[in-house]
Amino acid sequence: MANLLQPEATNLPAGSDNQNPRHQQQEVHDHFDDDAFSFSPIPITLQKLPHLSEYQQDLQPAGSNPLDRNPFFHPSDGFYITPSDVILRRIVYHLSGTFPSPSHHLAYHRAGPRNHIFFDPCTTRAAIVTCGGLCPGMNTVIRELVIGLWDLYGVRQIYGIKAGYRGFYSTDPVELNPKLVHNWHKRGGTVLETSRGGFDLTRIVDAIEHRSFNQVCCLPSGDGTMRGAVKIFEEISRRKLKVGVAVLPKTVDNDVGIIDRSFGFQTAVEMAQQALHAAHVEAESAANGIGLVKLMGRSTGHIALHATLSSRDVDCCLIPETEFYLEDEGGLFEFLEQRLKKNGHAVLVVAEGAGQDLIPRSDAQKEERDESGHLVFLDVGAWLKSELKKWWDRDHPHELFTVKYIDPTYMIRAVPANATDNLYCTLLAHSAIHGVMAGYTGFVSGPINGNYAYIPLRDVAQAKNEVDTKDHKWAWVRSVTNQPDFVKS
Repeated sequence: MANLLQPEATNLPAGSDNQNPRHQQQEVHDHFDDDAFSFSPIPITLQKLPHLSEYQQDLQPAGSNPLDRNPFFHPSDGFYITPSDVILRRIVYHLSGTFPSPSHHLAYHRAGPRNHIFFDPCTTRAAIVTCGGLCPGMNTVIRELVIGLWDLYGVRQIYGIKAGYRGFYSTDPVELNPKLVHNWHKRGGTVLETSRGGFDLTRIVDAIEHRSFNQVCCLPSGDGTMRGAVKIFEEISRRKLKVGVAVLPKTVDNDVGIIDRSFGFQTAVEMAQQALHAAHVEAESAANGIGLVKLMGRSTGHIALHATLSSRDVDCCLIPETEFYLEDEGGLFEFLEQRLKKNGHAVLVVAEGAGQDLIPRSDAQKEERDESGHLVFLDVGAWLKSELKKWWDRDHPHELFTVKYIDPTYMIRAVPANATDNLYCTLLAHSAIHGVMAGYTGFVSGPINGNYAYIPLRDVAQAKNEVDTKDHKWAWVRSVTNQPDFVKS
């Protein structure tokens, strides 16, 4: 346990809990106008980060960090991260005393270079593998892992695993070097190829051991391939192999928990704007026109939400975290009819996971699963288009009506990363390299409140990042679109 400072309740205005909230806010504001405010300590719980020394009993550092001898770095006091450098999970608190204070604060080890490394660069053999669906920035991460290992630490044996997890045991690895990957960041997709399924734990770890890989960098996508990364780490630990496992999750849906965001997400939101603009033009150019756009988001609606806020042309945003209904008072049809009467057109955005419980399924469809074991989603966009036409033909049989359905899924996920995501991918890759060279394993590198941290892989695999429909951002969406809450009275 460590200590963090928290405001003393006794330093707040006496009796503030029982006063009118407006008076309380004013008194708290007046109180904080003072020059000083005293704090009392609250314990910090530092999440344990796996290290190879836990099961490699005689493991010793391989030497000082090669950055000491790198002409582009001039390490000084504070350059190297120490075990006492931590990142707090939560940084926003209410000082009024109105809300209960947490009993402890959760923290993670800060990412960055350590003053000693546990792998000799001359004998290090690193493997990089991409799994699951495509995402903007995958090639950037691969490139920066190669460049970072090569230029920062002097590693010369770097390999790419082809076609996902199955590539460990089904094909020969591809030798990578800075010259080969030089322009990869300008390309969409993954040059290493990817796939779902093919996860055979024993064969994968056997191949890692047989090929003498001692560092594995995984780029999994959804929860299926993320669970696969956890199993690989656990099996390597069970066998007590000196193999560090670093993970850089790449789900474009931004549904990875704990970290601020997943790479490729901002590019996806930017590309979605083109689809929304086209839908708006199509809808505006037709009598009673509706532009319907389906965006990615199996379990979360982050892309749809952020694209809606960025566009301002959207009249209704449907996401998996909120239910909706079509008919009757307060339903989607009533709302769209009001919009068509007022504006003559409307734009509707729906995340792919929204409304799945409303779409009729056959018995076979109820059991159908993809290669990662997920229920196969039906096309909510095509279903909505059909239902909209049925509704209009029934209620307005002699009036013009047009629905233009746009599905930009593969356009969005297959493009190269934009400038923001390219920079983000570089920082993620270098953070992962510093961590694995320092002997850490079974971790995810990522930003928490804007600061890069190492998070235990198991924690990230279990966490979700769903849209909080009670926070300000979702209220902002509803204020922009003026859509109903779809709660039946």
